Amino acid sequence: MTAAGMTSFDDVYALPDPRGYFTALAPYAYQTPAHAQPVFRALARGLGPGRRTVLDLCCSYGINAALVNHDVTLDELYAHYTAPEAARLTTAELLARDRAFYAARRRPDAVRMIGVDISRPAVAYAVAAGLLDEGHTDDLEAAEPGEALRSSAGGVGLITVTGGTTFLTGRTFDRLLGAVGRPVPVAAFVLRTHDYRGIADCLRAYGLTVERDPETSPQRRFTDAGEQRRAVAAVRALGEDPTGKETSGWYHTRLHLSHPPGTPAPA
Repeated sequence: MTAAGMTSFDDVYALPDPRGYFTALAPYAYQTPAHAQPVFRALARGLGPGRRTVLDLCCSYGINAALVNHDVTLDELYAHYTAPEAARLTTAELLARDRAFYAARRRPDAVRMIGVDISRPAVAYAVAAGLLDEGHTDDLEAAEPGEALRSSAGGVGLITVTGGTTFLTGRTFDRLLGAVGRPVPVAAFVLRTHDYRGIADCLRAYGLTVERDPETSPQRRFTDAGEQRRAVAAVRALGEDPTGKETSGWYHTRLHLSHPPGTPAPA
């Protein structure tokens, strides 16, 4: 169990390819990247010349990069990686198949994608499959960005994250925005069990306006009754009503969209 009271899926991020990730999460219908897909695509389309680079924080196997830059849905990725024929492949064979799979579905409006995640196997796979243009394993909670990430961060026009904020603080965003060198939009899907105020305060310190979507979307089903009880208690402790959301058996997320001063919230 994690510090946030959630069932840990840490072991799936230590695998050499994404099959274990999708197999483990499928029974719980994990779906936040699907809700983020149209949002992140729209934001990426709005990036100006010279800024068409998205940095996906807690990128794992490049799922958001796959959904932003390719004509594919999250359901199709579940089917792709959990199919019996996929189970018979070696990692090298799967990687070769994935290169062709994603190349055939590459969108003409694809943007440059940089991924940051502490899982070396996940980042390495995403880069090798062509989902990430760059991958970095810097632990920004623990240390400043390394030279490689710092040298690339200056071209970033958008920061995205789906769910990873539960395990992050303002330290990560302070170090990341410091490396970028200017305020850029941050689109974060945040679990209702997580207090985002510390991160929001950090973003405001960089001059960003933080807007909180009133609507929520399901993240995944709970693994057991204990996880549900902890989530319901956490949501109530934050002054939210879990009725019809967490009480119905699902974690829920909310989009927090931050944008630079003097600019409207991206459509």
